[in-house]
Amino acid sequence: MKISVLTLGCKVNKYESDALIFELKKRGYLATDNLEFADCYIINTCAVTNEAEKKSRQMIERARKFNPNAKFYIMGCASQNRPIQFMEQGVQFIIGTAGKEKLLDNLDKSGYQIFDFPKEYEDDLFCEQTLARAYIKIQDGCDRFCTYCLIPYLRGRSRSRKIESILKEVEKLPNYVKEVVLVGIDVADFKENGEKALGKLLLLLDKFNLRLRLSSMEDNLIDEAFLKTLSNLKNFCPHFHLSLQSGCDEVLKKMNRHYTTKDFENSVNLIRKYFPDAGITTDIIVGFPTETDENFVETLKFVEKIKFSQLHIFPYSKRDGTAASKLYKDLSGKIKTQRLKQLSLLGQKLKNEFIEKHTVGKMLIEEIVDGVCEGYTENYIKCYLKGDFKVGDIVKIKYIKPYKNGALVEKI
Repeated sequence: MKISVLTLGCKVNKYESDALIFELKKRGYLATDNLEFADCYIINTCAVTNEAEKKSRQMIERARKFNPNAKFYIMGCASQNRPIQFMEQGVQFIIGTAGKEKLLDNLDKSGYQIFDFPKEYEDDLFCEQTLARAYIKIQDGCDRFCTYCLIPYLRGRSRSRKIESILKEVEKLPNYVKEVVLVGIDVADFKENGEKALGKLLLLLDKFNLRLRLSSMEDNLIDEAFLKTLSNLKNFCPHFHLSLQSGCDEVLKKMNRHYTTKDFENSVNLIRKYFPDAGITTDIIVGFPTETDENFVETLKFVEKIKFSQLHIFPYSKRDGTAASKLYKDLSGKIKTQRLKQLSLLGQKLKNEFIEKHTVGKMLIEEIVDGVCEGYTENYIKCYLKGDFKVGDIVKIKYIKPYKNGALVEKI
């Protein structure tokens, strides 16, 4: 039997889907992550925005075109949020975000079962890493309860994976893996015995001689002690994705973000003290219900001041069940679109400035497309390199000119 596992949403979802594929193969199934003909489709859904949830539903219809008689199994945040919406599409079986490994024991059943969130990290499935960059899940859940976000209600409370389990997975990585990215719903909240332990974990991972990269994290993790630890690592990639969400203190307070713009700026300055060439990327929501024109201008000015290397911009999406959906009236789509376009132009300008400023680096070749090598530098500049190289090579490069969504480079 052939099973296709299709993924929407974040890197955590991707890790979990890859782990399911690995387990399916061990059980004798032919498993893939490609959208193609299959006997069964497992769809790992996303619900971070209304659009993401819509795409999760649309994925069923896209897959059904390859095999109208296929069976469909649904899991993830969108099915945790509203399982009935998928039952109406004639799927076979549905679970939510908890107990995803149990789905494999229910391929002969119909209906849905939403399991209780675990109090401890579920550590039953591992990935088969197939790329030069490996994603390693270290944490799940979130305790922050930002007013716009459903994730704490869909993933449960924050819980961390045991360090021994993480080290065991990294030890087994194949030789072609050259970089490890630590992912989670709230990586900054990674703990051991109730104490913050991300620095300790990175120190232990540094011995594997792999490039180490952190995924999205919160501002509260940044302090002198943590950055000193990072500066002593020989393999750390100086790229910090700090979620800002708004450059206006008034909006941050309404979002229930536990910092001010001054706090955030201090964190950025501290990072640049230890890592002057660091790439600092961020997420920003435009059109939060209380965001006035003046508030948005504050965000523009703050983004310009910080000089991020890249922006990930999202229009506010009203999510039923969140505090913001109950307290505030949504803004018009026109306002959100206008602000998104304006901030996107600034983001592209800052990205180009960052690339032009950082003229040399080391690029990990992750894939080769039409004879052109693609990959990222340590500080997260997307690079395109022509030449006779192979996936997994780390090449010292210099900048030539802006190209596509990054830079055309050459070996030095």
